[in-house]
Amino acid sequence: MRIVHVVTLVSDDGAYGGPVSVATGQLTELAARGHQVRLVALWRGRGPAPDRVAGVPARTRPARTLVPGQGFLGLLHPRLPLDLWRLAGRADVLHVHAGRDLVSLTALAVAALRRRHLVVQTHGMVQPRRAPLARVFDAVYRPLLRRASTLLALTDRERADLAEVLGPRCPAVCDVPNGVRPAPEPASPPEPGPPTVLFLARLHPRKRPDAFVEAAALLHADLPDLRFLLHGPDEGCLGRTRELARRLGLEGVVAFGGALDHAGALRALAAAAVYVLPSVDEPFPMSVLEALATGTPVVCTDRCGIAADLAGRGAAVVTDGTPRALADAVRALVSDPRHRAEVVAAGHRAVREVFSVTAVADRLEELYGGAGTRG
Repeated sequence: MRIVHVVTLVSDDGAYGGPVSVATGQLTELAARGHQVRLVALWRGRGPAPDRVAGVPARTRPARTLVPGQGFLGLLHPRLPLDLWRLAGRADVLHVHAGRDLVSLTALAVAALRRRHLVVQTHGMVQPRRAPLARVFDAVYRPLLRRASTLLALTDRERADLAEVLGPRCPAVCDVPNGVRPAPEPASPPEPGPPTVLFLARLHPRKRPDAFVEAAALLHADLPDLRFLLHGPDEGCLGRTRELARRLGLEGVVAFGGALDHAGALRALAAAAVYVLPSVDEPFPMSVLEALATGTPVVCTDRCGIAADLAGRGAAVVTDGTPRALADAVRALVSDPRHRAEVVAAGHRAVREVFSVTAVADRLEELYGGAGTRG
């Protein structure tokens, strides 16, 4: 099959996060099965727009702000609609990783006009909204979403959100998890030296980097050899988080490494002693799955969409998200090698049994196999 995926933004700082990792992971596996694949996206970063993203053939255009002050929603490039029109005309399936933004809207409109088989994956980004701008946008957006052959949902909450947004004319919704490629075997424990506890996410209030720093202060009191590293693009929290670290006396203990591209993020995960994701309302974090696959134990909160599954399998340490609980979970992992090994092994089992990209690709092939047109 000829398969085109659309994601809003690819960047060298990983600003758009999980949807890019999901799309490239799916396409890599589908290409390995003999399908012709292409990724379409905007590009923001150093250098020209790339023709491959994570090894996947891509058509990218430099991101331009058409609607100021609206973040990802307002980004587009004047020639991207023409790219989509041409590629969709030759595609058997158009798979849109859709948020509320102009790129997603354009891709959905092209699919409708080209009468392409359309699969839409919203990654928890299409939630009920009451703001005036959202209502205006949805007047066009919702009818296009309803033309999808299938919507893909990550969690029960996302399924409910889609039903509320789209109403009784909501298309069929299928549960398809995110997936990663399992590593051959669990990674070895970190090399001797000061262990590093990692935060890898956007520095945004919902990701709670301040809770990570507060946990670092609690741990430093009795585990002074631990080091703490924050990586991610600044979305409003960098200044205050740096100031918090200074006030807590953590200079030289907490470091801010800036944003990373996807390859750099994977290296950082593999090198860490523990990965901590303190965020709330997190639908299905790819960084958690990637940490499990690399053999790095994970600490997360009970407001992560896959927390219950991971906790039930012993594949991560799930906490209530308070700095004290995060600190206690990290302390147990770095102080008890047997406990750490058990969590790492359980994480690998979870990836193999539930969160494998091969299982996801099997399901996508089934959904794509009904390729046809909609009236």
